[in-house]
Amino acid sequence: MSESAAPSSPSYPSRVLGLLSGGAAGDALGYTVEFSSLAQIRAEHGDGGLTHPLQVPAIRAGETIPISDDTQMTLFVLDGLLDWIEWANEGSMADPAACVWLSCLRWYRTQTGALPEGAPEPPTRWLEEHPELNVRRAPGNACLSGLSSRDMGLPHQPQNPESKGCGTVMRSAPYGMVPGLEDTMVVSLARRGAVLTHGHPAAWTSAAAFGLMISRLMAGHAVDASVTAALEWLDTVPDDGGTAAAVRAAVALAGSDGSDGSDGSANAGAVPAALGEGWVAEEALAIAVYAVLATGGAVDPVDTDSDIEALAPVNFRAALHFRAALHLAVNHGGDSDSTASLAGQLLGARYGMNIFPDAAVPAWVGEREIVAEAARRWVAATS
Repeated sequence: MSESAAPSSPSYPSRVLGLLSGGAAGDALGYTVEFSSLAQIRAEHGDGGLTHPLQVPAIRAGETIPISDDTQMTLFVLDGLLDWIEWANEGSMADPAACVWLSCLRWYRTQTGALPEGAPEPPTRWLEEHPELNVRRAPGNACLSGLSSRDMGLPHQPQNPESKGCGTVMRSAPYGMVPGLEDTMVVSLARRGAVLTHGHPAAWTSAAAFGLMISRLMAGHAVDASVTAALEWLDTVPDDGGTAAAVRAAVALAGSDGSDGSDGSANAGAVPAALGEGWVAEEALAIAVYAVLATGGAVDPVDTDSDIEALAPVNFRAALHFRAALHLAVNHGGDSDSTASLAGQLLGARYGMNIFPDAAVPAWVGEREIVAEAARRWVAATS
């Protein structure tokens, strides 16, 4: 299904903040049900599942809900690239992959309290000065074990050679956020970032494909065109580890009618079982792509009177698309925070802050101020 007619083109700062806050919102919402089956989600929230943040008791009580390790790691990868860019802005050379590794070691230190023995000691930067980022939020085993070595994982000698968990793709959006970066560089950085913790081919190809999608979206392309570009690149990879097949299945299922819901389509309010549960990289990517493409023509689940819609913000449909996509990406018996984070990042890059009705980071996202500050620093260094 093609996406709705695009609203006015968002600015670069809006896309940056939209990507980071859209991902954080999806992550935080999905994190509340990450280890629940679809049946358990529906038992707690009703037959429609978790459709609105106010269904979460903490949010309804005026409190906030936290991001998970997905957004934590995304922010640290972003800050590693920011470190590289800041060096370049000062006229100094630096290896971007090494900067990302050092930043990931800083994240590792927030989770364990110490660096691996013999590893280089990166200087403290602004992120880890926030106490709320020095908290464990269900970090992946491969992410922790991969960063526990004194040695940096390399393409020819990756950490955890057989691992293809979604811990690579869920932190790979920043590679597509660098303005003007050639596709080959996006792919190279995503691969070098993935092998820090995961060595299976699908782990890095999924990360690279997602980075390419983000790069296209940040440049103003539509979602379907961005997915197509990533698939064209995947077709050039000799052994993609199953990523191309997973994304192609997501595209096909999103484009199917499924009006009776028999295939588990968007109209049935569920992710098709054929796409998996999102615990591994290619499945997480496929579910996010499906959620975004299948809801591209989204309308409000509640019947919307045309007069009400006429009074709504100009970018009403962007917010509806985001809401509908997150509904799919959150409500399944798998890695809901990762799939919802990825879907939120895709639409945030596409629509900018128009994904939120009031164009502001939701007040219920616990780390919203950190997300906003990360966006501000990135825009300042890359504009």
